[in-house]
Amino acid sequence: MQPDKPALKEYAGGWITEREGTTVPAFLKFAYIVIAGGCLTYFLVYMNGEVDHADRGKLVRAMNAATEASNGLMYGIAALILIFGIVVVAFAFGKPHDSK
Repeated sequence: MQPDKPALKEYAGGWITEREGTTVPAFLKFAYIVIAGGCLTYFLVYMNGEVDHADRGKLVRAMNAATEASNGLMYGIAALILIFGIVVVAFAFGKPHDSK
């Protein structure tokens, strides 16, 4: 009698393997939300640099004045981060599809 081998699925040309029928753990699904929210918050807080820092804040404000940062572009990038985060979370919480 030979033991049954678990059915494995390969992704990325064999770089990632998983057992058939496994699901994403709940903590990992919620980690996606926390990580995406943290990235978006960090981006929005520091999108113009660390202007309130005691030592280098003056230099950052001078650099911002010289380079004329575009807040519209930065908010557009923040929107892309938000959209990507929503897609990843929707994919993680969605029903798995078996491809055979």
